[in-house]
Amino acid sequence: MVAVRTRFAPSPTGALHVGGVRTALFSYLYARHLRGRFVLRIEDTDRQRSTQASVDEIIGALRWLSIDWDEGPFFQTQRMELYRETIERLLQAGHAYTCTCTPEELDAKRKAAMQGGGSAGYDRHCRPGFGPGPEPGRPAAIRFAMPLEGEAVIDDLVKDRVVFRNADVEDFVIARSDGWPTYNLVASVDDADMSISHVIRGDDLLPSTPKQIALYKALGAPVPSFAHLPQVLGVDRARLSKRHAATAVTSYRELGYYPDALVNFLARLGWSHGDQEVFSRKELIHAFSLESVGRSAGVFNLEKLDWLNFQYLKARSPAALASDLRPFMASRGIAVPGDDAWLARMAGTLRERAKTLGELTDMAGYYLADEITLDDKAAAKFLTPQSVPLLETVTERLAALPVWDLATIESVFTGLIGETGAKLGALAQPVRVALTGGTVSPGIYEVLDVLGRERSILRLRNAIETARVAAH
Repeated sequence: MVAVRTRFAPSPTGALHVGGVRTALFSYLYARHLRGRFVLRIEDTDRQRSTQASVDEIIGALRWLSIDWDEGPFFQTQRMELYRETIERLLQAGHAYTCTCTPEELDAKRKAAMQGGGSAGYDRHCRPGFGPGPEPGRPAAIRFAMPLEGEAVIDDLVKDRVVFRNADVEDFVIARSDGWPTYNLVASVDDADMSISHVIRGDDLLPSTPKQIALYKALGAPVPSFAHLPQVLGVDRARLSKRHAATAVTSYRELGYYPDALVNFLARLGWSHGDQEVFSRKELIHAFSLESVGRSAGVFNLEKLDWLNFQYLKARSPAALASDLRPFMASRGIAVPGDDAWLARMAGTLRERAKTLGELTDMAGYYLADEITLDDKAAAKFLTPQSVPLLETVTERLAALPVWDLATIESVFTGLIGETGAKLGALAQPVRVALTGGTVSPGIYEVLDVLGRERSILRLRNAIETARVAAH
């Protein structure tokens, strides 16, 4: 049995995309399922586009999602000596050669070949025995000499067998003229050096696989197993973009999604385990296998994510929900006008209505604010001169309550209904508009209880004045 070692190797050139996180998650789950090791490697050889901010965001996103690694993070820019030694070894063994063709010459050859119906790949102009060779005095890149016979056979763990003819793969650059190594070289060297047994990555990288297989063999390294994952698409089957949903993982943290809900959702993008939809982390690790990853693209359905997040949110106790909300609200600059017990009661009234912490925070505006703005249509309909007598009576009785709790608040309303014959809606709706500014809220008794006596009475009195003004 080969010891399972997987890796996630993002490039720090921007925000971590949900497709990239799914790749990391599948690599992580596969390693955990088989009691292997999961390696984090930062592929930062793109000097123009790599930034420390992107590195920080990638690491922060993985930690937020609890996709923890066993080794790393390793940085390719800190391993340059190894790459230079490997390039020299490939040159000495005849597996690589210098190339002095300029970008302009290569572009002209490519266009001419395509116009003539030929291959757009490199014509091996500088390869020993195939062309005039490199020109002295010119800047030189290093190309890998692809085998001209045989095939690269990939028994892909997702796509099944994929075969590339070696002769159809061009001699590719492994070091630019400035000496800087390229992706195919550094990825292959790192996989060999780190004893990676399984390369799990997006299928957009499948065309690079025959090049890397040739490199592994030239280095005398074992060829890892490959699993190329289908892409993540939007609901219209187009490439996932911001018009479908937020693509950066950190956006979901800012919107108030639970990390476990997002992990659960991403795991189900292209992988299935019977009809089960909601998985704990332990269940995902136990059930995951590459054999159950489908060949078709995963579809990012935001409604499905919202549904999943709602399952996680409503499963939280009010106290746990309060502990989630306080730092989330603080991140939005919102001060909470109460202790954790008050916040738990407030959250308890909204938990069945909100799909995310962000939605819950938005819904809680009338709880959190000192003053509210009345919706014009709601006020015009319910804060009328006819509503004033009932509003005055309910305000007086609420103000006189000996204790402020659900039972005593409810007794005020049931008493008034019994005395006047009014329906609950005729009394509750003007009170709801007075307290929340609108016509939709949790139960009116719960709203009064959470708002507290002082704020409730003040809002009711303000609403009475609004209703009186409407009479004129």
